[in-house]
Amino acid sequence: METLKSNIASIVGGDATGGKAPTGLEGLDSVTLTRFVLHGQKSHAEAKGDLTMLLAAVQLACKVTETCVRRAGIANLYGLAGSGNVQGEDQKKLDIIANDTFKVNIQSSGKCCVMVSEEEDLAILCDRTYNTGKYAIAFDPLDGSSNIDANVSIGSIFAIYKINDPAAITTPQEAAKEILQPGREMVCAGYAMYGSATNLVISMGEGVHGFTLDPSLGEFVLTDPNMRIPSRGKIYSVNEGNARMWDPATTEYIKSLKYPEDPDKKAYALRYIGSMVADIHRTLLYGGVFIYPADAKSPDGKLRLLYEAAPMAFLIHHAGGKSTTGKEDILDVIPTGIHQRVPVYMGSPEDVADFEAVSTKLANSV
Repeated sequence: METLKSNIASIVGGDATGGKAPTGLEGLDSVTLTRFVLHGQKSHAEAKGDLTMLLAAVQLACKVTETCVRRAGIANLYGLAGSGNVQGEDQKKLDIIANDTFKVNIQSSGKCCVMVSEEEDLAILCDRTYNTGKYAIAFDPLDGSSNIDANVSIGSIFAIYKINDPAAITTPQEAAKEILQPGREMVCAGYAMYGSATNLVISMGEGVHGFTLDPSLGEFVLTDPNMRIPSRGKIYSVNEGNARMWDPATTEYIKSLKYPEDPDKKAYALRYIGSMVADIHRTLLYGGVFIYPADAKSPDGKLRLLYEAAPMAFLIHHAGGKSTTGKEDILDVIPTGIHQRVPVYMGSPEDVADFEAVSTKLANSV
């Protein structure tokens, strides 16, 4: 961690915590995402720049998607597209645009051989011209799209994995098999959030770093180096409309947050946006716990492992937090399908540990 802090300090030209006296000229030495990644590449002698180029493609896809989101009302991009995705969900016009944007930009990087998208039934085998790229990427091009028409914060999520023998992959089925790796094998994960500002939060396994899109530069600029989630929060985030279908452990845990037995302990506040990116971003900043459990309607959970739960768990883990399905760490789950769903509990380590204690107690009492 000390090495990481010194590396960041060397990039920004001062204290990695941002403790510099304002000069009025701060924009002149902005640390862009590209500059940040290039600097990190220097510390890996074996690196050839492939991941750097892939991340450049991902951030361009996020910028294009952000532009479409900003212009959605003016350009008549709100509303349904008249089709559904593999999940059985209605597709919005922006869902399709974002998906196409990610596919085109990532494939054009020439550094990716396999793509998996929430919007596509099968894994995508990149064009033979590019499929010797050694990386695979899974992405949700537009998370929270049910909130699009209401102008609520939405986002994009991605997870990057390394492939050992990309030239041997010849079918979508083989492509799917290669990307079915547990979260701990992830090379990089991140999300972009399109809200009052556009943020991009990323981790390559050494800390979590937040960038903000500077419209005047057209670049993501480092604004939150070394993000750390508080050890305990005061907020829980869950869709309580499904409470009657929860399992006993989730029900008892949420009750303990709302009605603490200790009279001196304050109840947690409920905050639920309905866009995973926005809810996780708040949890990362303020602490607390984000929950999307399995229930009677969705016995396997609702969130997809490969491109929602695992990348978010990777970010939470490297920011000092915890995640679990209720049975095991999300990062330890070995995927069995590209659209596999899992229950999700993640956030501040002490809050998640409290849930695990409740779950264990109930399991032992049976």
